[in-house]
Amino acid sequence: MTGEHAGGPRVVVMGVSASGKSSVGEALAQRLGVEFVDADDLHPPANVAKMAAGVPLQDEDRWPWLDAAARRLASAPAGIVLACSALKRAYRDRLRALAPDVVFVHLTGDPDLLAARSRARSGHFMPPSLLDSQWATLEALDATEAGFALDFASPVAELVKEAAGRVR
Repeated sequence: MTGEHAGGPRVVVMGVSASGKSSVGEALAQRLGVEFVDADDLHPPANVAKMAAGVPLQDEDRWPWLDAAARRLASAPAGIVLACSALKRAYRDRLRALAPDVVFVHLTGDPDLLAARSRARSGHFMPPSLLDSQWATLEALDATEAGFALDFASPVAELVKEAAGRVR
């Protein structure tokens, strides 16, 4: 289950909001010696405004954002770790269209812990009120997808160690 290509690994750290995608992704990229990109930074302003207003995104909102994320994955010859919700199989397929060798690290676990984390964080455009819509949208990885799930309750260092060992 490797995310290797001619350069380095292409990894997407996925999951619902507040699951630790950015923290784990950044630390994993550092450990693998590759670039880190947070897909939140690729959202067009209209998407950010919708989410900040508590309005869930629709697929039509997500396609241009996912295409930008896929281009970012594909344009990283030395490897990359991308933090991206990638909640539905169709979204992951969209990313794989340009980066077929990508491996998904799904951070998942107890919804109550996640809700508490979401309420505790500040300065993020995604309000805790949208968590239910994200859980409802989430489609777990299936056996045909390159990737694996890790419990976000574990410390970041443990998650990174496990993920690095499995994507190499």
